[in-house]
Amino acid sequence: MKNFRLKIAAATLLPLSLMAAPAAAGTQTVYAVSAPYAPITVAEVEAAQKAWGDALVAISTEYDRKGYAAAKRLAETVLDTAYGYNMGPVLFKPTLTVAPQTFRTQRDGALAYFIGGDKNYPKDTGFALKGWRSYKIENASVLITGNSATSMGNVMLTDAKGNVTTVDKTWGYVRDGEGKLRIVLHHSSLPHKD
Repeated sequence: MKNFRLKIAAATLLPLSLMAAPAAAGTQTVYAVSAPYAPITVAEVEAAQKAWGDALVAISTEYDRKGYAAAKRLAETVLDTAYGYNMGPVLFKPTLTVAPQTFRTQRDGALAYFIGGDKNYPKDTGFALKGWRSYKIENASVLITGNSATSMGNVMLTDAKGNVTTVDKTWGYVRDGEGKLRIVLHHSSLPHKD
């Protein structure tokens, strides 16, 4: 019986040991990061969404008040605290991107999308610099699967002139090594119009 228990313990540890090592997937390196286990709650997802919305408005107002350099510094801080780029690629498909730069799995692509000014992403004009002043998030649903969560719904962004832009948004979250939620999936698109 002891031998049987030992085999089960070894079998359960094997997947954990593999999680720390990178694995090649095509040309993209994929990392699986072991994080402290604690089920994610809907309240944590909603807090992360609020932090994202607050950060978008903060970057926009920072740009209006203090200029591009200040907005870029703030955007870098937001990316480093809200997203999981330090854990590996992030599945980030921003609202207004086109091929061949539709998907931004690396931090520099996300930064370019939010603030523009990167010659490697010449079509990016800085989504976070569009004068956003407020937001509202309406989740269609939040799916909790233990140590990860996915949300889907609408984000309504209001600019300084009162114009509202609605985007369809899907976010995926996991815990990092310190137990903090990190965005590892961000898909955004404009609603389909007939």
